[in-house]
Amino acid sequence: MARRPRGQLALPLESKPSLPVLDERERGARFRELPVRQVLNSPATTRMPFWSINPYVGCEFGCSYCYARKTHAWAMERAGTMVSQQNAWEAFEHEILVKRTAPEVLLKTLDPARLKGLTLMIGTATDPYQPAERKYLLTRRVLQALVRFAGLRIGIITKSPLVARDIDVLRELSARHDVSVNISLASTDAALLRRIEARSPAPHARLRALARLTGAGIEAGLLIAPILPAISDSWTQLAALMEAGKEAGARYVVGAALRLGEAARTGFLPLLKRDFPDLVERYERRYGTGTGVAREYERALDRRLMSLQAAFGFPLHEGYRRKRQLEGV
Repeated sequence: MARRPRGQLALPLESKPSLPVLDERERGARFRELPVRQVLNSPATTRMPFWSINPYVGCEFGCSYCYARKTHAWAMERAGTMVSQQNAWEAFEHEILVKRTAPEVLLKTLDPARLKGLTLMIGTATDPYQPAERKYLLTRRVLQALVRFAGLRIGIITKSPLVARDIDVLRELSARHDVSVNISLASTDAALLRRIEARSPAPHARLRALARLTGAGIEAGLLIAPILPAISDSWTQLAALMEAGKEAGARYVVGAALRLGEAARTGFLPLLKRDFPDLVERYERRYGTGTGVAREYERALDRRLMSLQAAFGFPLHEGYRRKRQLEGV
């Protein structure tokens, strides 16, 4: 019998079949079904101070600063649907993975006692109300599954006005849980958003959805994120957001500075060099090689936000309680 040369690895096992395609759209998005056995992400897994659920992997909104692109690449690779490193960036926006059985899996696996009073966030690594939700209704069905439980703290983060479609379920959910909906909006400047968030909904559409939610008695507020140093952090810009939130009936407003992890750097820094070249050196100084902005900047930003919260009558303690819940988002 011939001996295997020293150091030679065994032949690889048969590759997994590609994830089945559920739908494909003319604008280039392809939707694939992702089988799942569990949908809850624990704080130990994510290193965030909350539990989380993401009904989809990948997001059509295409935000340049998104930190979740590596999660998408990992999910694609693990499922056997390989994407070249060169195309991995675009795949996040065009290869959307759909966890079609997420609501059923959640019903089988959620043990409220395991959450230990921590918030369960929906939409931390992908927008739960991105365009795919119109067809697949996954987020709505997840919320309907959660109605069967009681006494949880549930948060939703979205840029999409589609969340207002589910006011009926959110009302039912709010009767059984502590529920809050965070409408994410980085600026009231639509032209700026088009540069940093390729296909996200317009500011007025998000604010209209916020007004519909609060008008229906849903606890909802404005999440100013990310706040971009020297781009969207001026007193005037933040005041415009606070004023818009107030007019929409926001119960609270909380803000957080841009975080630059590896994935966010890959998308945002080229945009910065192209559109804001005079700010590159300042960002290098404020962020260095880390993820968070320099501490002195963060303290100054917090003071500015607190002053504006006070000026517009938003609760300071509630705002910062929610900021701690959303840390890292």
